[in-house]
Amino acid sequence: MAKRLEDEIKQKKFSSEVEKVLVNLIYTYNHFQYNFEKILKEFKITSQQYNILRILKGQYPKGITLIEIKNRMLDKNSDVSRIVERMRQKKLLTRKINPKNRREVEICITQKGLDLLEEIQPHLIKFHSSINHMSNQELQTINELLDKLRNN
Repeated sequence: MAKRLEDEIKQKKFSSEVEKVLVNLIYTYNHFQYNFEKILKEFKITSQQYNILRILKGQYPKGITLIEIKNRMLDKNSDVSRIVERMRQKKLLTRKINPKNRREVEICITQKGLDLLEEIQPHLIKFHSSINHMSNQELQTINELLDKLRNN
């Protein structure tokens, strides 16, 4: 039987259903984020670095600018230029100055970055299976409700 939020955080009452939903979203996010970070830690990357690799893989073989990466990031508070520089030092991506606009830098994933994503993939498939007990209809409903929450 699934544990209720009240049991998990040892809180009997909430001031409203709205408060309970918000606490539940934060608690659930932290639960999944912790387990996701645990997987990535084995590969010596952060969730922000993984997010950047996925964004770059989607553009491969082309590259994109730092601004475009920032706009697509899940964590909008990330210091993208600092993270990109660390990833460049790990040889997971390259930076090239655009000869037509020297202030514009194009970021491309390297083969090493692509290989790392491939290596991580089986672990993520196992991670994704943690919600396999839900039907496609339930998952679609959750996605619709989350979209509705965000689009107030």
